[in-house]
Amino acid sequence: MRQRFVVKPRTLALAVATACTMFSAASAVAQMAPAALANKNAATPLRRHYQLPAGPLGTTLTQIGQQSGQSISVDPELVRDHQAPAIHGDFSAAEAVLQAIGNGDLQLQQTGNGTLTLKHKQPEDGAIDAHDKLPEVVVAASNARQTPTEGSGSYTISQSSSATTLNLSLRETPQSISVATRARMDDFHLGTINDVLTNIAGVTVEKVETERTYFTSRGFSITNFQFDGVGVPLTYGDQTGDLDTAMFDRIEIVRGANGLSASTGDPSATVNFIRKRPSDDFQAAAAVTLSSWNTKRIDVDLSGPLNQAGSLAARIVAAHQEGNSYLDRYQPTKDLFYGVIEANLSSATLLTLGHSYQKVHGRGAMWGALPLTYADGSAVAYGVGSSTSADWSYYDSTEQRNFVELLQQLGQGWQWKSTMNYNEIKSDSALLYIGGNLDQSTGTGLQAYPSLFTGANKQFFFDSNVTGKYTLAGRQHDLSLGLSWSRSQLSNIGVDTTTGYFSVDGTQAFNGTFAYPVFDAAPTTNTYADRRKTMYAATRLNLHERIKLLLGANDTQADSTGMSDGVSHVLSQSAVSPYVGLVIDLTPNLSAYGSISRIFNPQYNIDINHMTLAAAQGKSEELGLKAAFLQQRLNASISLFRVEQSNIADIAGTFSDGQSYYHGINARSQGVGFDLSGDLTENWQVDAGAVIQRITGDDGTAVRTYVPRKQLRLASTYRLPQLQKLKLGASLNIQSKTSYSDNASVYQGGYTVLNLMARYDLTKHLSLSANLNNVLNKKYLASVNWEQAYYAAPINGSVAINWKY
Repeated sequence: MRQRFVVKPRTLALAVATACTMFSAASAVAQMAPAALANKNAATPLRRHYQLPAGPLGTTLTQIGQQSGQSISVDPELVRDHQAPAIHGDFSAAEAVLQAIGNGDLQLQQTGNGTLTLKHKQPEDGAIDAHDKLPEVVVAASNARQTPTEGSGSYTISQSSSATTLNLSLRETPQSISVATRARMDDFHLGTINDVLTNIAGVTVEKVETERTYFTSRGFSITNFQFDGVGVPLTYGDQTGDLDTAMFDRIEIVRGANGLSASTGDPSATVNFIRKRPSDDFQAAAAVTLSSWNTKRIDVDLSGPLNQAGSLAARIVAAHQEGNSYLDRYQPTKDLFYGVIEANLSSATLLTLGHSYQKVHGRGAMWGALPLTYADGSAVAYGVGSSTSADWSYYDSTEQRNFVELLQQLGQGWQWKSTMNYNEIKSDSALLYIGGNLDQSTGTGLQAYPSLFTGANKQFFFDSNVTGKYTLAGRQHDLSLGLSWSRSQLSNIGVDTTTGYFSVDGTQAFNGTFAYPVFDAAPTTNTYADRRKTMYAATRLNLHERIKLLLGANDTQADSTGMSDGVSHVLSQSAVSPYVGLVIDLTPNLSAYGSISRIFNPQYNIDINHMTLAAAQGKSEELGLKAAFLQQRLNASISLFRVEQSNIADIAGTFSDGQSYYHGINARSQGVGFDLSGDLTENWQVDAGAVIQRITGDDGTAVRTYVPRKQLRLASTYRLPQLQKLKLGASLNIQSKTSYSDNASVYQGGYTVLNLMARYDLTKHLSLSANLNNVLNKKYLASVNWEQAYYAAPINGSVAINWKY
């Protein structure tokens, strides 16, 4: 009998009560600061922590305005030849400006509307006269684009275009968005995409092997990964090599179907990597990190102008990491390089060229993982470092990404942006798979399957869009129009042995002694190409000063040619995916929102009539509340969501030649989510999220049981008022039980992981940081997505010395 989705009253009440409490707390904290300012007649304005390098005074004022939200207006000629010293410490905006101008010939004043201004000192200068106003050149942060998060110390952002292609605040965006800022990644040493997504509520990281990882959100696979808002779906749906985060300013995660910026894929989430860009002034950073299992890492980051005019600027990020692992025989090594150049071809034209390279050598890598049940069906217990790899096993992956971006300001608030990307993702490996189920009485039942693999995925994609504002019915509205084209070509070659499976005993399977075989079988090749052509449009209608309606759609054509695993990969499918969102401002700080977004996913499987299945259709619906406090430095949201995917290919049987045929099935998830991120006070940052969800199939029974139904993610840091040089923090990851869908014996109970961090500023340039992960030394499986798994890392730590200029 089909079951209806029911959230237990106690569970729902607890979720709503928790969310309301946190909303109330956030609102109270947010209102305390302005109330205190009013009570003290602005004698104690909001203070922020600044870490600004020495440089041109105009640049320093811009950074103070961006980080504080304070409007600062100056005559450019007044500050043209002035330099500002480095600014380190906690100051109000006015105090930071005073630090910047020092005891020179400039003085700070404030206009009647609260704008900070500068003018030349004059004898017995008094208050600024109404007729003695400086020409205003506002250098505070613009609403047109999110400024970089590095250097801000913040755990949130003010603007994002990841969901709608329009630059909107998080409160104005009618979908759930989480973000890992540069400060969040640095504080908790989140050095890889796996580390980042593990700490995002509603996202699960399925580490099924040492080198391959799958991701899910709201019950479905995440296949859309973008760089600066542009990308193509992952070829196999997995990420290899554990992408390093050193080159990114922030990572934004849009949950649900994202039909405007990601036209195909699953209705799960889109992960958008925002790359670092060159800075206006010279800055440098380096770090040396020592971690558990003799892991060593060095990072270098250099940025700044290349000419005196500042019209040409560049940035270089490089890292090297090597060491051992808690896993037997596993020794991962990583090298990263990222370079980007920005050229102001004119006052309205910006050209950006970039290249990144990452190579990961995984010596002792696993293919598959530990068989989790004995022949009698009972669970197997292993040591936390157990591995099925052989002494000769390895997996190498290389990613090279190149991009060219041209941004043209068209005037009247309009801009035209075009981006071209070319990526090469390669892999080379020699691996050993251990399968079967061990019979404890005889020591038999396990088999080994060795193989060699090489793969190459070449991706080219182009995106061009125009965004701006137009006037209709006396109101100003937003518009985005664009088109994109992509081609992804994959070639994968495997070489096996003519023997196929080898029988192994329970010792040889796990001690790495399986001998290197002769790979004498004929190679197998998979080669195919996927192409996508998309036109998209979105407009945000300003129906009322409190009501905004977002309408959009994309029209996508998906074509493929080639063969995959001996099956034709040929198809031609298209669909139009609409998007509707509504945001209503209830108070100056609180909005209600709703959205409906669709997406489609091309499929290559055939049915019983040898016809290719139609594309799977995905849809997400979301209702919720969003709040923003302290000039958008604290964001909160609570949402009710429902995600559906129909016609998903599911095996229905086999033909006489052994080839499988499929039929379409449906699945859905629904639940409640909560997020809170940003600055509770000038010294207290927080990033919190919780999800309660239910995932069911056509008949109402639970499916995808490897996805936890409850998650809580909490991270917070605090800088002691009495000792500003010290920052302390903790993060907590809690999730409910999970199990492999086809075998209840493959089970992972609910668990809690606690992490701690500390950082101390030795000087204004030098700091020492320490991180301790899995403090409670919880033993748990990294994933139960498959019937095989391995254990996550036990308690471990790192110490780093960081230098910045």
